Amino acid sequence: MALLDDVVALIAPPRCAACAAPAGRPGEVLCAACRRALPWLGDPRCTRCALPLPHARMRCPAAGASFGCAWAVVAYAGVARDALLALKFSAARPLADVMAAQIAAGAPPLLRPGVTLVAVPAHPRRRRARGFDPAELITAALARRSGLPRERALRRGGGASRQLGASRAARREGAQLDFRARGDPPEQVVLVDDVHTTGATLDACAQALQRAGCLQIAAITWARTLDESLH
Repeated sequence: MALLDDVVALIAPPRCAACAAPAGRPGEVLCAACRRALPWLGDPRCTRCALPLPHARMRCPAAGASFGCAWAVVAYAGVARDALLALKFSAARPLADVMAAQIAAGAPPLLRPGVTLVAVPAHPRRRRARGFDPAELITAALARRSGLPRERALRRGGGASRQLGASRAARREGAQLDFRARGDPPEQVVLVDDVHTTGATLDACAQALQRAGCLQIAAITWARTLDESLH
């Protein structure tokens, strides 16, 4: 099998999902250069909004949010932005497992026994257009790696306009953030999404779960925007 993989790699070498350069051996979705260039988020950071403290100088943008804490792996910039766009808009699905592995390797004690993973659901129209839900792929991979249960505890309605890069006010307009709980949600939930921007989507999901009886809600994403204008 290894010999066959080498032959395939010579004939049609795998390409990096972020930069399209040769990625290396079969199964690798990011080249070595892009892996090294990922903008990792380090400590100290605000546990409420997941921003590094220099970016949370004034007021935590998650103050008053319905989720209790948030955490992310990388900044939404450079290679991380390219990788996330490749997952969302170029169907680079293997990236979901890479992202889940990095979340599982670095997450604080949010992924503990007793919590249930809940993906932030994409709008049904967008899911049908793509053929998949990026957050659901990441959540499924994270469940496999962490051994934690996952549940589709949320459903989504409203509009399906693109929200990445939109301001908090724009996200709140109309019924774009119409989330409802499905049945009785778990008491302890970790919301999982691909990117944390204004926090409005995560907050709307947390509110829906709280209304249905969920007691503790945290949020984990692979990427976090650092653009303070989005807060």
